Amino acid sequence: MSPLPLRQEDRRARRRPAAARVLICGASIGGPTLAYWLRRHGFEVTVVERAPALRPGGQAIDVRGAALDVAERMGVLDGIRRRSTALRGMSVVDEDGTELSRTTERTASGGEIASPDVEILRDDLCRILYEASGDGVEYLFGDSVATLVQDEDEVRVLFESGTSRGFDLVVGADGVHSDTRRLVFGPEERYLRHLGAYLSVWSVPNLLDLDHWEVVYRMSRPDVWGALVMSVRGNAEARVFVGIESDEAPADFLPRDPAAQKRLIADTYKDARWELPRFLDHMWTAPDFHCDALAQIHMDTWSRGRVALLGDAGYCGSPASGQGTTVAMVGAYVLAGELKAAGGDHREAFAAYEEQLRPFVAMNQHVAVANRERMRRQLAEDVGELSAIPEDGSELAEVYRRISAFELKDY
Repeated sequence: MSPLPLRQEDRRARRRPAAARVLICGASIGGPTLAYWLRRHGFEVTVVERAPALRPGGQAIDVRGAALDVAERMGVLDGIRRRSTALRGMSVVDEDGTELSRTTERTASGGEIASPDVEILRDDLCRILYEASGDGVEYLFGDSVATLVQDEDEVRVLFESGTSRGFDLVVGADGVHSDTRRLVFGPEERYLRHLGAYLSVWSVPNLLDLDHWEVVYRMSRPDVWGALVMSVRGNAEARVFVGIESDEAPADFLPRDPAAQKRLIADTYKDARWELPRFLDHMWTAPDFHCDALAQIHMDTWSRGRVALLGDAGYCGSPASGQGTTVAMVGAYVLAGELKAAGGDHREAFAAYEEQLRPFVAMNQHVAVANRERMRRQLAEDVGELSAIPEDGSELAEVYRRISAFELKDY
């Protein structure tokens, strides 16, 4: 007896292989982490990055909780610890430079020194994750996605360079201002929630001769944070952080041009004292100056068809959470693992990715909002403690315990 003829959709399903070719947009934290795990699980991986090389500069960021487990499974945790900021403590000074307090138990940027968490410069962590992803991952620097069109079988991508290629899946790991999200889900304004502040950071020489130390400069103004200065890279240089309080929307408040952003910072802090005028002088020539709004991204779904979002592109918590790096690394591990578990079936994998990760993301975004509210209340007394973990008696202690209890699956 001859077999029954296959329907057209059955023939298509039988000849279509499971997703194998994955394009990742963005080579910061989530992108290289995802590339590592996808490559390990047998996928063909390409990473496209608009910058001509790994981006320099950025904040001191924290690898915490489940992200420490991700790093250990990648074999990079020891390297991350070796490149940590290794701060010994912090002091707080007033506008005359008089020291108001000093502690060796915690820092404003990284929290409790005795904790297992690791504070590291963003660009140092990017380098470690990039090198870990291996020679089997294709990196396209100096390019980006211009358009993408998806159908039942693939996503056709046209790059800004003019080349066109097909992929089974595309993952946007290109940050809070994600072009991937804009191309697939629509304008940023639909998803961005401003948290009422702007943060700027740049590198300077270690003008204060800080020895693995951090200084918080307190100003008596409610519209600014003052400044945080920390020595980095074995005291060879320092990073300066300043903040501005404003509920004005980013599109109206923050210029796009970096030179105009620098003028905004200089004008806002023109009356600053202590050592800040010297640091502002170095801002004008800093090659890694960065300024952006503290904002979150909230979306009903992180995927559409064969395109998914990862990290800040889909669920940014903002620096106010102190958890953005952790969430991106954990998200990358979960997404890659679910794609492996589903045999490349993106529908099943994307659904499982969201089901597992959404509660974790929601808790971390809640922390950011609560930290912002607390910071506003305490701005006159305590400046810049964005990532400080509250004591056990605080309202956020239970949330932090649940975040810390998040366990990785084995894939």
